[in-house]
Amino acid sequence: MAIKELTFVVCFWIVCSAGHEFFSSTDQTAQLVEKKKYLLMSFSQYIDAEEKNVEAMKSAFQNLLPLYSDPVDPEEFTRDPVAAYKLLRKLRNELIYIVKHIRLSFYQCNEYQYELEFLEIPQPEDLNGAASGLIRLQEIYKLYPENIMMEMSLSADEAYHVGLVAYYEDKFQHAFLWFLYSFDTLTEYSTTNKKDLLHYLSFSANRFGSQHVAIHFCQQLLNLDPTNDEVKVQLSLYRWHHFIRTSNPDIFTLNTESSKYETLCRGEVDERTSKRQMALSCRYSTGGGNPRLMYAPVKEEVEWDEPRIIRYHDIISDREIEILKNISRPLLSRSETIGGVTNIRTSQSVFLDEGYPVVARVNQRIADITGLSMKSAEHLHVQNYGIGGKYEPHYDELDTENDRIATFLIYMSDVEIGGSTVFPKVGVALKPKKGSAVLWYNLHKNGNVDLNTEHAGCPVLRGNKWVANKWIHEYGQEFRRPCSLSYWK
Repeated sequence: MAIKELTFVVCFWIVCSAGHEFFSSTDQTAQLVEKKKYLLMSFSQYIDAEEKNVEAMKSAFQNLLPLYSDPVDPEEFTRDPVAAYKLLRKLRNELIYIVKHIRLSFYQCNEYQYELEFLEIPQPEDLNGAASGLIRLQEIYKLYPENIMMEMSLSADEAYHVGLVAYYEDKFQHAFLWFLYSFDTLTEYSTTNKKDLLHYLSFSANRFGSQHVAIHFCQQLLNLDPTNDEVKVQLSLYRWHHFIRTSNPDIFTLNTESSKYETLCRGEVDERTSKRQMALSCRYSTGGGNPRLMYAPVKEEVEWDEPRIIRYHDIISDREIEILKNISRPLLSRSETIGGVTNIRTSQSVFLDEGYPVVARVNQRIADITGLSMKSAEHLHVQNYGIGGKYEPHYDELDTENDRIATFLIYMSDVEIGGSTVFPKVGVALKPKKGSAVLWYNLHKNGNVDLNTEHAGCPVLRGNKWVANKWIHEYGQEFRRPCSLSYWK
């Protein structure tokens, strides 16, 4: 308390210790006695005022506490994307409210204002990004709003926000379905009003091409306000479009057409692929006779033969995973591609060097298992995926002189639904398994890109996804993976 009081005293009292003489006037020296009394009296009054202020702050703090009940295990809570979206919205509102009270309490001293400026609070862009993640999950997994809400439901206001994000992303069918859900769940406590929802329901249906649905909701809007000339014109326009249109798509039914990437994400693997995988083998491996693995060989499973994709089981412990996650958390930033930050990739990541003992151990283990040199490899790249986080189909090669010859992907968490690593060109889907890792070569032995290694990270529908990548480069592999003289491979 004494330190805090002193801090406030410094904020208010400016003590001038230079530019005034006392030794040259006895009267000035005598007056110092009165000044000291005044200073002590002011100090006493200030203490009284601060005690009252502290009591007021304590009262405000006690009033704030009962309003908020945070999840006991936030990481477990955010395994559900809808719950994660709701939590993000809730925390944004609560943090703004709490900061407002802190500023009112500490408005007297700039020190506290400075600290609040650096408090990170979710911005509207974060809420929009989270809503966009929910829409992405709908697109990939062909889900209606009711289906994506597995454990928690969105309020009418929350669903309206998701609908707006979908609308301004030109995803009009999803926008319509979210607006419809919001319309059906409106209550007297909702801030979203019926008029706005009817507007967007008719707009979305019109932009999608379902003119009869647009007419239906526009007519409802006109019934609310029969004198609205703008709505009358709009209704006439929809009726004209309905008259001249030859097609009238069903806005209530989701389109089932999908890319190979999307079907693999949903687990729709071709039966022939499954049979081929069943014929593949498992074994214990010493990494080609590595002394470190002679008495503790790794469990090796061939996931696919062309291109050769190998999974190694139990190559990293739960303790090592937690250490890597704890190191990474304060350092994570938005993942980039060659083109910078794009919507192709939605995750946060960080490169960790061998200054961390656990990273050095993992790197040595990768070298032992693969038999490849790590001298030109990139630092270990730890990633955490967000709400609807994904990495669309891509190649790991960079088209450089010292290219990425191989990828070693470590799964640092299990994922209940979704989150698979898929190879669309060959129809293979690999489910994340905590503690395991998969290896594939991005380049043929002749140095050309293996086009069948195109892969993607599917959005997580249920769970949290942590991975670590080790991209191994060509330099240093001349005698470990000799070049081929073949033009083709």
